[in-house]
Amino acid sequence: MRDQATEQLLDTRRFRDVLGRFATGVVAVTGIDPRTDRPVGLAVNSFTSVSLDPPLVAFCVAHTSTSWPAVRTSDRYCLNILGDDQRQVTAQIAAKGGDKFRGVDWFSSPGGMPVLPGSLAWLECSLFAEHLAGDHVIVVARVHHAEFGAGVRPMVFFGSKYGTFSAPQ
Repeated sequence: MRDQATEQLLDTRRFRDVLGRFATGVVAVTGIDPRTDRPVGLAVNSFTSVSLDPPLVAFCVAHTSTSWPAVRTSDRYCLNILGDDQRQVTAQIAAKGGDKFRGVDWFSSPGGMPVLPGSLAWLECSLFAEHLAGDHVIVVARVHHAEFGAGVRPMVFFGSKYGTFSAPQ
């Protein structure tokens, strides 16, 4: 048993920096706000597969997100797995406020949700479950469509910076 009196409190900045040593991909979560009929979105780097049967994926969103409530009201939304050449789109989608889709091309998924050209792949999903977890919500999504995109080089987030990865041939 650990002596709680000797445990150190974990410094939030250090924790974030240590977690930043884990390379992740970048995903743009996009939908159509039913109140405005306009595309909405946010960027996440906490994305994972959950289940093959039924097909489920998950991602995390901060409680402070002002974009997730708008995307969440969509009947469905798309998870766009972003490619390295989509850094400008990522910056725009990740920005707080404003028209995140100004000048951004997109086409419709079967359910009419925004798919970003150049993505490595995309999944059209609906909300399956949400779980509160500290300062985030874990969103579990049911996948209805999954397609490959035209992109070939992944966008990688590591140490608070964007990069890419090339697999050996």
